[in-house]
Amino acid sequence: MQVQKMSLPTLTAMVVGSMVGAGIFSLPRTFGAATGPVGALIAWAIAAGGMYTLARVFQSLAERKPDLDAGVFAYAKAGFGDYPGFLSAFGYWTGSCIGNVSYWVLIKATLGAFFPIFGDGNTVAAILVASVGIWLFHFMILRGVKSAAFVNNIVTVAKVLPILAFIVILAFAFQAGLFSQNFWGGADMPQTSLFEQVRATMLVTVFVFLGIEGASVYSRYARQRSDVGKATIAGFVGVTTMMVLVTLLPYAVLARAQIADMRQPSMAAVLESVVGPWGAVFVSIGLLISVLGAYLAWSLIAAEVLFVAAKNQDMPKVFATENKNQVPAAALWMTNIVVQAFVISTYWSRDAFALMLSLTSSMALIPYLLVAAYGFKLARGGATYEARPQERSRDLVFAAIATLYTAFLIFAGGLKFLLLSAVLYAPGTLLYLWARREQGRRVFGGLDWALAAIAVAGAAYGVYGLVSGTIAI
Repeated sequence: MQVQKMSLPTLTAMVVGSMVGAGIFSLPRTFGAATGPVGALIAWAIAAGGMYTLARVFQSLAERKPDLDAGVFAYAKAGFGDYPGFLSAFGYWTGSCIGNVSYWVLIKATLGAFFPIFGDGNTVAAILVASVGIWLFHFMILRGVKSAAFVNNIVTVAKVLPILAFIVILAFAFQAGLFSQNFWGGADMPQTSLFEQVRATMLVTVFVFLGIEGASVYSRYARQRSDVGKATIAGFVGVTTMMVLVTLLPYAVLARAQIADMRQPSMAAVLESVVGPWGAVFVSIGLLISVLGAYLAWSLIAAEVLFVAAKNQDMPKVFATENKNQVPAAALWMTNIVVQAFVISTYWSRDAFALMLSLTSSMALIPYLLVAAYGFKLARGGATYEARPQERSRDLVFAAIATLYTAFLIFAGGLKFLLLSAVLYAPGTLLYLWARREQGRRVFGGLDWALAAIAVAGAAYGVYGLVSGTIAI
């Protein structure tokens, strides 16, 4: 069967659809609580530059290592060994699971504006309804129901239309005086250094850019291979522009203190303050359709990550099994059991959406760092550059910046999320032990013992922090 080819506009729309997720609907409050327009502009400049270099690393590796097609963790394994490869796979999968939890929290928080029983998305009623939703989607996917093209089209329109309407309406309501008052941080807000303001937004910017590495997956559908690069750049610029405007325009219609105190999804609350209740309903309906579509897609992605890792012998082989509908059933069961556990855990969180957002980003950073470091290692060593040596310096610069950027993000996230990530990584190592025993291979070699020891020590300190209350969630 001939594969239908995509035009440049269609390819660009696919890139936009894969990048725009639930996070954009939460940007006004998340940034408002952290910084003013100056800090926001600096944060987006750093994030856009860093994520662009990371995207270029992914594109370069896809061209130079076409045989490594088992996901982002394949690069970590090829560059640094089996255990780092496992950690990358486990981190990416766990981050996908937690990202799915953030969808349910945001859905219930959105409904909470109209039905107070759902609160901020982590009440008992919200958890019960989310749990029903998890398993309804689970059994639907098990039957082989996948996201059809028309569903994706509806979801993409539902994502972009409310965002564009929000931008246009706030642009007309722009108050230069109010924007000026908020410019350096605004009144009635804690006085923190500009560095700390920017640092507080870094994990948020990672969350909204998650999926940027997926842009190149559409390359085989392009009418011309050159369209892939054009679509990636156009989609990246378009989405970044939308996110910057969604972040900055609220500062021109409301005081920063008001924005910081809004409930999530804050985009709906901001629009309501400008045009009345219909604004909140409009954004909320678009968000619900968007997030439910995104949840279906990411449920499949999360299960696929575990399935492919098992096929690649990085996870126990049980997760490489499929049912009669060619759905990775065991991987899907494991994924949704983990999602369910995290949904229940949100009951004890003061700001469940912010916690899940930051933890999703934190778990993605180790895989991203290893990919960037592998790109740097490859360019520095010169392998695969024999045919086009002139590209080596360019790729080396991009990989170096991407490595420094992802390392900075881990630092910017702070010790709290590093320890919470360790709490997840350490017990996850049991899956690695299981897989190695199945294969009759030595568990650890070289520096793997040191990495495992660091993960266990971090997890122990993290658990102590949670129990003692020094780490608040």
